[in-house]
Amino acid sequence: MEKRPRRLAVPLDEEDPERLPPRRRSSFALPLAVLVGLGVGAVAIGLLVSAARNGDDSAADVAVESTPANTIEEPVEPLKIVFPEGFTWREMSERVEAVREIAIEERQVTPMLSGEEFIELAKKEALIPQGFLEKGEQPKHLEGFLFPATYDFAEQTTTTELVRQQLEQFELAWKELSLTFPEERGLTPYEALIVASMIEEEVAEPKERKVVSRVIYNRLQKGMPLGIDSTLRYGLRIPADEAIRQSQLGSDNPYNTRKLVGLPPTPISNPGLASMQAAVRPANNDFLYYARKKDCKTHFFAKTQEEFDAFVAGPNSFLRGPDKCG
Repeated sequence: MEKRPRRLAVPLDEEDPERLPPRRRSSFALPLAVLVGLGVGAVAIGLLVSAARNGDDSAADVAVESTPANTIEEPVEPLKIVFPEGFTWREMSERVEAVREIAIEERQVTPMLSGEEFIELAKKEALIPQGFLEKGEQPKHLEGFLFPATYDFAEQTTTTELVRQQLEQFELAWKELSLTFPEERGLTPYEALIVASMIEEEVAEPKERKVVSRVIYNRLQKGMPLGIDSTLRYGLRIPADEAIRQSQLGSDNPYNTRKLVGLPPTPISNPGLASMQAAVRPANNDFLYYARKKDCKTHFFAKTQEEFDAFVAGPNSFLRGPDKCG
C-alpha cells in the first residue's frame, strides 16, 4: 500500500480521532461589551475605523456606558464591531448579524448593517483591490482581503461602507510589505496572502509565525504536501472542536493539503498584519515538520521525519496533553 504523505500533525484512525486544539478565537458566547460597544441614541453618520491592533483578541474589549438624559450635547459613543484576526468571511457575516441583534434588543438602535448583505458582498470578487490579482487568478470571494480590526460605525452605516473600509485597511496594510521573498520563489501576491492566512490559523505563539512560514516555503520548494489540517477544515467546514476523520483525510477536496501538493485555491482566513509580514519575510531555517506540544500552544520543529516521529511518540507531544485545548 502506498504510504500516505505525512502531514505536520499525526493522522489517527476512525476509532482514535485526532485531538487538535480548537481555534484560538473569541466565542460568540462573549459579553455584549466584547462584541459591540453601543452608544444610546447614536446619530453620527459615516464610518469611523479603528484599525490599530495589538495582535490579541483583548483589543475587542469595549466599555459600554449609558448616556445620561441631560447630556444631549455630549459626544455620542459610536457603535463598534470587532473582527478578530483569523475570522473567515462567513464568521464575519455572523458577527455582523449578532451585533445587529444586540443593538436592536439591548439598545433600541436599528443599524443598517446586515449579515445577509455582508455574505453577498463577500462573494463579489470584483471588489478585490484593483491590480492585486495576476492573470488567471479568479477567487470566488473576498476571503483574505477583509482586514480584521475593530470598526466604529453609526446607525446609518451601510454594509457596503463597512466592507469597503475593510478593503481599504487591507490595502494600507499590504502596502507596508516587501514581496521580494515570495516573488523570488515564484509566488504571486495572492499566493503570498494564502500563506499568510495559513500562518494565522496555525500559530498561537507570535514568535512562531516566521518559523511556520518558512516550513511552508520549504515544503513547497521540495514539492511536498503541506499537510496543514486547517486548510481541510476550511474546505470541508469541519468545526474546530470536531475531530478530523480518516475518511475526510482521504478527500479530494481542493483544500486537502494532506493529499494534494501545493497551496489551497484561496486564503482560508482573513489574516492580520503580523501574519502577512511573516508570509513575505519568513525565518531562515531548514525545518520541514512541526507538531504541537502538549501545552496546546507552541510547536516542536524538525528537519527530518525521524525527528518528527520521535517527538510525537515522546512525553512532550500534544498526544500527551489535555483532550481539548482551551
